[in-house]
Amino acid sequence: MRAYVLTCLIVSSAALLAGPAPSAAQSQSSSSVIPDNARKRSYGSGWECKRGFRESAGRCLVVTVPPNAYLSPDGSSWSCNRGFRTEGAKCQEVQVPANGYAVDARYDRGWRCNRGYRAVGERCVQPEIPPHAFASDSSFGSGWECERGFRESQGACVAVAVPANAFLVRTGDDWKCERGFSRVGERCNAIAVPTNAYLDDYGNEWRCDRGFRKDGARCAVLRVPDNGYINHSGDDWSCEDGLLKKDGACVASNE
Repeated sequence: MRAYVLTCLIVSSAALLAGPAPSAAQSQSSSSVIPDNARKRSYGSGWECKRGFRESAGRCLVVTVPPNAYLSPDGSSWSCNRGFRTEGAKCQEVQVPANGYAVDARYDRGWRCNRGYRAVGERCVQPEIPPHAFASDSSFGSGWECERGFRESQGACVAVAVPANAFLVRTGDDWKCERGFSRVGERCNAIAVPTNAYLDDYGNEWRCDRGFRKDGARCAVLRVPDNGYINHSGDDWSCEDGLLKKDGACVASNE
């Protein structure tokens, strides 16, 4: 009887130490078995499919490359040859219209129009170019641009009226006043620079000299109190260290 009890205790202890048996799912998830057509990663852990195969649900399936296509550099997909574009799982030949040329179908419809033409549906159409315009090299928009000195308006190119003391801007479709003049409507008016002032760097506004403050259309002398100095802006003042600005004077902080 004692021997039987002792045997039961030993068996029970062994079962407790061993713990519950792993399920099939636990065993499979911890498996390090590499599937067919795969290899161990060259860095880190795990595996990766060989070139020409793609991973799907823990397996490596062969990449089926259709006619007129090639295996992509990553080795897990395919791309159509030049002159073909993807249509589902196939590569359809690109039909290049008259006055067009073939391009890489990965980034376009597979063709573009020659200069002087624009895409309308599946055709390349030559737009009507108005006077004082030229064919553009863009496949978007109207297909033409106005010459320098003209601007587009309602499908035509109208001359830019440049007033006195002005010049055409770099794009050629607008104007800007010369230095010392400001734009007022369709004219360039001279900038009246008062005494003790100068034109700013852009030449379309004036600023007061250092030590003066703008007061309407003139420059007034900047009044600096005792223990004060003209600050960085040049048109205002600050107090020496330890003093506060108060009522136009520099006073002690405890006043």
